[in-house]
Amino acid sequence: MDSLFDDNCITARLDDVQYMTSLGLESNIGSAAKDKVFFYHRGVKDLSSRKVILILLHGYPQTSHILSSHILSVSTIEQFLIPGLDGDTSSASKKDSSIHSRSGHDRGARVCHRLAVDAHSLSRSTFKGTILMDIVPTIIQWKSFADSAAAVDSYHWPLLANVDLATAMMKSLGAETFIKANIERWAGSNATAVARFNEQDAKSVYASSFKYDSVIRASSDDYRAGAFEDITQQEEDQIAGKKLDVDVLALFSAGYLGSRYNVEEVWREWMGSGVLEVNGFGGGVRHFIAEEAPEKTSEAIQRFYARHG
Repeated sequence: MDSLFDDNCITARLDDVQYMTSLGLESNIGSAAKDKVFFYHRGVKDLSSRKVILILLHGYPQTSHILSSHILSVSTIEQFLIPGLDGDTSSASKKDSSIHSRSGHDRGARVCHRLAVDAHSLSRSTFKGTILMDIVPTIIQWKSFADSAAAVDSYHWPLLANVDLATAMMKSLGAETFIKANIERWAGSNATAVARFNEQDAKSVYASSFKYDSVIRASSDDYRAGAFEDITQQEEDQIAGKKLDVDVLALFSAGYLGSRYNVEEVWREWMGSGVLEVNGFGGGVRHFIAEEAPEKTSEAIQRFYARHG
């Protein structure tokens, strides 16, 4: 079995698949091991279609279950592709001639940022725009750790970047315990938002994925790449003047990310010819904006998609 793709962590969650397909989605669970990526989709039968596909990417420590809280609210969007991040999520867009927009949260948003900068090189596909949920550029996040409070708050960045040590420590403590504790650190304080997050038992769904060594190691290795390769690429981009030439919608938590950065000001420095729109979420909503404020998230995604469809 490929050490970076453990199909047991997919087949063990058949109840998840049943729930997500009950929302009108289809999956590739029958061919996921061969495809080396697991995904859900709706209406994506022909990648040469002229209809815009919305590609949705989850963050850490989430799964595609992040979308269950608001998938029905964006039902007017005809075509979704929802890959997991344990495979090469960029490979499809490099090989097909689709028209697509991307939306990502946390680590998924960092994938969206990278692909948006490289959109000109995806010659066979058309990149219409990207939605970035609760991030600033990776290099900006690392630089902010010069502030001790920011470093403590995001302690997991350097910890997980030490892949072997992080994997051993998480397994020793119990990875599910580690994940649940951190979800509580990053979740909001608003009672309604917390209740929305807890719908469909999201915390347990996310944590249960980390019972597999392959998930612990692969997700930690993503943070390692964020400390090295991603930083190098972003430094090179800035020197070369490679900016975001596609439209960007940046959604952020005012009480979490917005308490540490002027999100609009930061992203304007990274924009090229694309148009930037920024939307902050207040009222005690923190990092998990899609789960804690699903209606507002859905409305923002749908408006952006409608303008770029």
